[in-house]
Amino acid sequence: MNGKQLKNSILQWAIQGKLVPQDPNDEPASVLLDRIRQEKARLVKEKKIKKDKNESIIYRGEDNSYYEKFIATGEVKCIDEEIPFEIPQGWKWCRLRNIIKGTNAGKSPNCEKRPKNNEEWGVLTTTAIQENEFLPSENKVLPQNYKINLEHSVKYGDILITRAGPINRTGIVCMVDKECDKLILSDKTVRIDYMSNYCNPAFIVFALNCPAIHELLMRVTVGMAASQVNISQENIQNALIPFPNINEQNRIVEKITNLNPIITKYDFEQQQLEELNVYLTTQIKKSILQEAIQGKLVPQIEEEGTAQELLEQIKQEKQELVKEGKLKKSTLTDSVIYKGDDNKYYEQVGKNINEITDEIAFDLPDGWIWCRLKDICSIFTGATFKKEEATTTKQGIRILRGGNISPFELKIKDDDIFLTEDKVKKDILLKENDILTPAVTSLENIGKMARVDKNMPYTTVGGFVFIIRLHLIDQWLSKYILCLLSSPFMIEFMKSITNKSGQAFYNIGKERLSAALLPIPSLMEQQRIVAQIEKLFEQLR
Repeated sequence: MNGKQLKNSILQWAIQGKLVPQDPNDEPASVLLDRIRQEKARLVKEKKIKKDKNESIIYRGEDNSYYEKFIATGEVKCIDEEIPFEIPQGWKWCRLRNIIKGTNAGKSPNCEKRPKNNEEWGVLTTTAIQENEFLPSENKVLPQNYKINLEHSVKYGDILITRAGPINRTGIVCMVDKECDKLILSDKTVRIDYMSNYCNPAFIVFALNCPAIHELLMRVTVGMAASQVNISQENIQNALIPFPNINEQNRIVEKITNLNPIITKYDFEQQQLEELNVYLTTQIKKSILQEAIQGKLVPQIEEEGTAQELLEQIKQEKQELVKEGKLKKSTLTDSVIYKGDDNKYYEQVGKNINEITDEIAFDLPDGWIWCRLKDICSIFTGATFKKEEATTTKQGIRILRGGNISPFELKIKDDDIFLTEDKVKKDILLKENDILTPAVTSLENIGKMARVDKNMPYTTVGGFVFIIRLHLIDQWLSKYILCLLSSPFMIEFMKSITNKSGQAFYNIGKERLSAALLPIPSLMEQQRIVAQIEKLFEQLR
């Protein structure tokens, strides 16, 4: 449980009457609601507030059902489906409108995208209203010629609620607990004008922010998409509130206030623990991959053959691909890497032999060999296109980009772009066992690898992503190469061959990547390595 979840649990206990004990000597909430109705009637008579035509009383009938009686019309209706939980004896359910004077919103003129200074007026943005926290610095400066309506000005002690915005930012309530000067409400923020002598404003904030009540409020939002919804003032006023007497309200507020520093400390320590767990999991995974590619994760079994036999198999497959016109003849010129009698490493390409001892990072077990990436695969760059050629109509060829690639996971996203089929070469459509990695990316994302686990005939990648396609189509070889390329050894290599492209991006050259040295075991050992990695990674979830 994180700090947010703990706070929500405490709020839920509070408004269900489970956080502090009830005092039998306290007057019932029904008496307090009667006094509020009398006070509102007086204010109406004095023309200080408007008469509420929807004022109601909620009560429990002899059949244990909940009913709402509208005072103006005498209409009575059952509201059992609205009641989210039981409340203690002496508490009452009521509408927010029955315990407040009303609500009001502000205006949102066109503003500069900067906060106001001390001498200027500003309009609050919705981000000023956080759950149980007010941030007056979140504002935009009003135009100098804007005529200020002082009725819209924000005051200390105001209860504010976000009325419109993204679904995760709508219906958020806070109290203005800081002195603020020259700020007005926007049309996306609503002020709740409460009865200060009859209820604790902090209790109202806590009640509206508690998960069960907030959920009820969000059911009446309107909007075509989660990115922009709104709640009418009418629906805000209709929100159901569990209402205790004023003494218990005060005890609840005091208890939550005392618990908040403890919750904050808990949240901080929980975040640190979660970050530590993520860090340790990441480091353990890195260690597993590094041990795997050095031949230390599983024992070697002589009967399983050698990596040299695998390379011969790959060479034969390349010859067939050349005959079919799918590979250039030049790909048949493989390098041979071997250890000489002098314990130095050499590479032979044709008749040329060069010492490469300084490129060899570690020794390999018997039966393993070093080879270049280009000897076992081809590397393709994705489709290039002009911005105006891409669409989000979900018709044609889906284009995956760097954001679609997570470590060991390929994600299809709702905002993926598409190209018409004539804009994409058929040879770069994704095939089973392809491995994808960003070619141009931020430093921390270098080495993100994902494997294609099935043919994707209507999907490819963009021009800033590489497709690594093995010459020998085998799932275990593909999975092993995925693990190998995701290892710390290979990620450091990829970082070492990048060129900085722009201020924040790094470019991995295809030719430099093709020259990467890979430690390769037999195919059967690869299968055992991959199986062990998958088992260990599953245990780390």
